[in-house]
Amino acid sequence: MLRAFAALAVVIYHAEYDAEAVAARAGLTFEHSELLPWMAGVDVFFVISGFIMVHASEELFGMSGAAGLFLTRRLIRIVPLYWAATLLFLASLVLLPNALNKAAPNLWQIVASFLFVPVARSDGLIRPVFSLGWTLNYEMFFYALFATALVLRRAAAVATVTATLVLLVIMGEAVHRTGIAAPAVLAFWSDPIVLEFALGMGLALLRAEGIRLTLLARTSLAAAGVLLLHLDLAQPDRVVVLPPLVAYGGPAALLVAAAALGHGATAGQRLERLMAALGDASYALYLVHPFIIRPLRLAVIAAGFAGIGAAWGYVALVLVASVLAALLVHRRFERPMMRRLRRWAVRAAPATISGATGPSPR
Repeated sequence: MLRAFAALAVVIYHAEYDAEAVAARAGLTFEHSELLPWMAGVDVFFVISGFIMVHASEELFGMSGAAGLFLTRRLIRIVPLYWAATLLFLASLVLLPNALNKAAPNLWQIVASFLFVPVARSDGLIRPVFSLGWTLNYEMFFYALFATALVLRRAAAVATVTATLVLLVIMGEAVHRTGIAAPAVLAFWSDPIVLEFALGMGLALLRAEGIRLTLLARTSLAAAGVLLLHLDLAQPDRVVVLPPLVAYGGPAALLVAAAALGHGATAGQRLERLMAALGDASYALYLVHPFIIRPLRLAVIAAGFAGIGAAWGYVALVLVASVLAALLVHRRFERPMMRRLRRWAVRAAPATISGATGPSPR
């Protein structure tokens, strides 16, 4: 459910910017929703990612060949759809250069995008060719660190990865304070946002140790998380201004804790299936929605719709269309592709991919 929420929040964030053009057709200014800082969906994603890597890798800690198995699984999960989205975006740049209003990337920027290496674009931002891939550059770096730590038992591995991330953030801050321009890789991967992976890993350790919360406690955590996000305390005009890691990462951790530290009770079967389907398609939703936003905006404007009501109607339309497109892509491309790649990986290295016995994760 949280994966679906996080992806939908990012869709709303991006749709609101294009809704400005719909409102502007009537000479009006579109006011963005202040209900939540929607881009904080990314922070929720990162905490979830830290949690899932520990929770789903229980049999890998201390196991021979664990790093290769883990990275193979993650590459199969992440690469195909992201590469497909990047190729589609590059094709759009060639076919519709004026419509996208983007500078053409050079060869190294394209190669670095496919390899998940952070590089600076011509506008100075450290972003891949397909901009949404910036989060995956963090994810793949985290996966690489996590894989190297799998030679250790679970608690030691989590401590090692966490310490590495903390030291990296400290190093980046130290370089920043000197006034020296850090290399793009260091400037990017030393951002405090990487510590949100550590928050998620910590929650996974709590669950592994049998920590469970009552429904009241979990509801309180979720309410606190939503309230803190609503206050958006990272904004400079607030009475109390907090660093983004605290203002967004903290509430994200509360939301994930509320979802992860329960006793396993579920909602009704129909709602459960719907949330599971949206959660499974959340990665597709994240990558597909940019290809929905611009065409729908052009269609809405061409149809003569304008004004604030039309702008919010456009946002709702983007949400529905993006979800439907994501479900289709997940079922027709992402899931079949993962199945084929997993079969290929088993044939290529059956002893590794099928797993092996190893010591206790503790």
